[in-house]
Formats: sequence, C-alpha cells, structure tokens
Amino acid sequence: MAESGGAPFRCPCALIPPLLAQIFLNRLRDVQEITEQYVASLIPPRRRWSRKGENGVVLCVGGSRLYHGAPALMAMAAYRTGVDLVYLAVPEVHERPIRSMAPELIVIPMVDAKLTKRVADQILKWLPGRPNSAAIGPGLSVAKVTALQYLVGQLLSDGVPVVLDASALIPEVLEVVRGKRAVLTPHAGEFARLFGRHPGNSLEERVRSAQEAARSNDVVVLLKGPVDVITDGERVLINRRGTPAMTVGGTGDVLTGIVAGLLAKGMEPLEAAAAGAFINCVAGEVAERDLGLHVLPSDLIARLPAVMRAFDRVVD
Repeated sequence: MAESGGAPFRCPCALIPPLLAQIFLNRLRDVQEITEQYVASLIPPRRRWSRKGENGVVLCVGGSRLYHGAPALMAMAAYRTGVDLVYLAVPEVHERPIRSMAPELIVIPMVDAKLTKRVADQILKWLPGRPNSAAIGPGLSVAKVTALQYLVGQLLSDGVPVVLDASALIPEVLEVVRGKRAVLTPHAGEFARLFGRHPGNSLEERVRSAQEAARSNDVVVLLKGPVDVITDGERVLINRRGTPAMTVGGTGDVLTGIVAGLLAKGMEPLEAAAAGAFINCVAGEVAERDLGLHVLPSDLIARLPAVMRAFDRVVD
C-alpha cells in the first residue's frame, strides 16, 4: 500500500465475517497473496567478489520547479535496495540542494525545468553507460508527450527495464511500453487517466480491472491501494501488508524507487513489482510501530535495510 489517491485504508476482509471473507477469497482462487517467503525466493544473492556496478545501476528521472522531494525520495529508496549506483536527473534548480542532501547520488542537472526532447537527449548522453533500470515520473513536469515517449522508448530499446509513475502515467505511453519490460504503478486516479476507466472499489473489481489492463496492453500493472494488485495480465498477486500511516504523500515515490532497484538486480518486472510492494509496506509497518501515525516517506527509506536484511544472501 502506498498513497492511494485519497482513499482511506481498509482491508475488505476485515469488514466482513470470517466465513463470508473465505467465500470472497475463493472467488479469487487464481490470485496469489505475497508472503515473506515468496519475496525471499525472489531476491537475488550478491557475489562475494562482486565489484561496483555489478549489483545494479539505476537511472531516476523526475522533479519540477514545484516538486523536489519526490525524485529525491525515489532515488534514495532505489539506493537502499542495495544497488551500487543511482543517477538522478532533476531540474537544474534542484541540483545543489539534492547534492547537499544526499552526496551518494549522481545528479544530472536538466537543462530545462520540464521534460523536453533536449532534456531526454541530455540524460541519455550524460550517462556513462547503460543503466540496469530506470524510474521515471515522480514530481516530473512533462513539456511534451513526445519527449516522454522518446525517453522511455530509447531506454526500452536499449534493454533497460523501466518503472513509470505519476506524471509518466499517461495514455500515450502505452504504445511505447507494450510488450516491453515495464512496470506501471498507478493509484486509482492515475489508473483512470491511464486506461480510461476507474478500477472499482472492491478487491474483486480491482483485480479484474488491473488484469484486463495489463493483458490488453501487455505490461505489468501495480495498482496501488488498500490492497495492492500486481499483474502481468495472466498471473495476479495481491499485497495485504501496509498501514493507514502510509497515506502520507511520498510513499508511492519510495515504492517506485524500490521497484527500480529490484529491477536493476535482474528481477523480472512482475516479481520486482510484487516484492517492491511488499517491502515498501513492511517498511511502513515498522515505521508505524516506532512512530505511530506520524510517519514520513523518509522514515520508510530509513527502515528499508532492516526489512531487506532478512533477504540478504552472499554466494561465491
């Protein structure tokens, strides 16, 4: 669960008697619930003698004159998944503050405050090599839809899997990501904008809507909400973890960064989306345990190591 377009947190099964809840779940018999054991089976190990860059390089693109926090949260969340390098492209006005806040990040100052073709070319030119994944959208202002299509298309053509969120979730991007290694992470409102229909309110409706959207567009969809729905159009997974403290703005940006980090480690889009949703929510639960309903998205990032440490493995 990340921020879900203003919808209050509630678990449908908590509102109905146990017998009815079981009947409800039986109707979704093809749906797999994400567990800690499942996530543990997905996270790849680290080679004992690995070198810088072998454990993932992520490109993050976001921000605008108004929004500086979203891209920073996304990038730091990606870093905390255990990748080796994170490049962050933001408007030039945010370059110095973000460099000061997080010296670990490699900041690319965008020549325009909005995403243009010139900015897209600049980002691609400044990268010293091909990243292992890219996350685009949080806080981003898109000057021209064609610039977004161009950037996403160039990355995908070069074999870079992408995660799209927020401003990058527009109908025009669907033709670019179709059949490619991409994850779309909408909440209900973004889902309606992206696919032209509201996903519904019940879990059954949301599963059906997400599955139909993923199947018809041949892409992985992570529909955020009280219960996250993750699907590639065939398999469907749900994530029931989370807390009402996570309605705070920015938890979706953290989720985007986590999924990008897991993709950079070589995970498949469906698996990265499922594991990312689970890890994000467990970090939120740990933060709520410590802070009550006074959680910030940066609190989730700070707790990612404690959550992901359970999945750490080193191999020869």
